[in-house]
This record gives sequence, C-alpha cells and structure tokens, in this order.
Amino acid sequence: MIEKVLVANRGEIATRAFRAANELRIRSVALYAPEDRDSVHRLKADEAYEVGTPGRPVSTYLDPGTAVELALRVGADAIYPGYGFMSENPELARRCAAAGIVFVGPPAAVLGLAGNKTRARDAAIAAGVPVLAASEPVADGAEAMRAAEEIGFPVFVKASHGGGGRGMRLVTDPARLAAAVT
Repeated sequence: MIEKVLVANRGEIATRAFRAANELRIRSVALYAPEDRDSVHRLKADEAYEVGTPGRPVSTYLDPGTAVELALRVGADAIYPGYGFMSENPELARRCAAAGIVFVGPPAAVLGLAGNKTRARDAAIAAGVPVLAASEPVADGAEAMRAAEEIGFPVFVKASHGGGGRGMRLVTDPARLAAAVT
C-alpha cells in the first residue's frame, strides 16, 4: 500500500490527485517551481517543496531526477506524474524503479513503446487491436501524396515521435498535404 505520494505536476491535475490521495488516506507531496509558490496546488498537498531554478518554471516539472531525489528525501514511496509533463517519460519510470519508488503509471518499456507512434501502432496490430488505415512513415510530400491517395482524404499527418497532439495536422485538401508534412 502506498503511504505517501509525490505528485510531479501542478495546477488542477495535482489538485485532483491530492484530493484522491486524501480520500484514500495517502499523504501527498507537492513539488513546485519558484514561480508557482502561490499556486493552489502547493496548498492542497500535505507537504510542499520548492525545487528548480527561478526563471525556468516548466523545466522543474520535466526533470525526472529532481522528482525522484525529492521523493527519496521526503520519504514518498510513489510518484504520480499526472498527465502532460513527465507522464509519458520512460526515464521517470526507470528512475523510480531503480530507486524502489512506485511509478503510478505504465512501466518504462510501455512508455518507451508508446512514445514512438509507429512502433506503438505495430504493437497494437500485433495484439489484434483495430487501428485506422495508415501508411509507413513518409519522408516528403510526394510520398505522403501516394499514401494519401491510397488511403483516401481526409488524412491526418502525424509526427511519429510527437505527443499530446503536437505535430498532428488534419488535411482535407490534397494541395495542402506537402505543407502539412513539412
């Protein structure tokens, strides 16, 4: 049973996690960037610690080493990344495992697989999960056009290593496909 969880996130995501931890009678720990010292999320946790460098607030929430070091220092036996920031970072899951801390999320191997959309799609197909029609990765607009003509418009152009919708473009007009790929 988890007794103390560090939430490696901020804002509403962290606040909801703290509420759930409280309902489960799990102590909660917030980390926060200097710029977030007045944020609600740090007040909702049982404990809160300022970490990171002033002027670099986002990097505070992207550093797996900082989260694991803080968890060890304050006796947290689990880290919950929420979503966004480090939630898809296999390095955080690996560091948690190495430190004997529970990572509240998928194992590092799964995160590594899911981070590469081409490999993740191949794994889904191998597991019998239905997937949408797609091409192999394309290098340029001409290759994309050949694939799109085979699949049919509209198509999505998706960066194979993009996450959270980054690098995703809906293309309904064939004349805009090359620009979307670029």
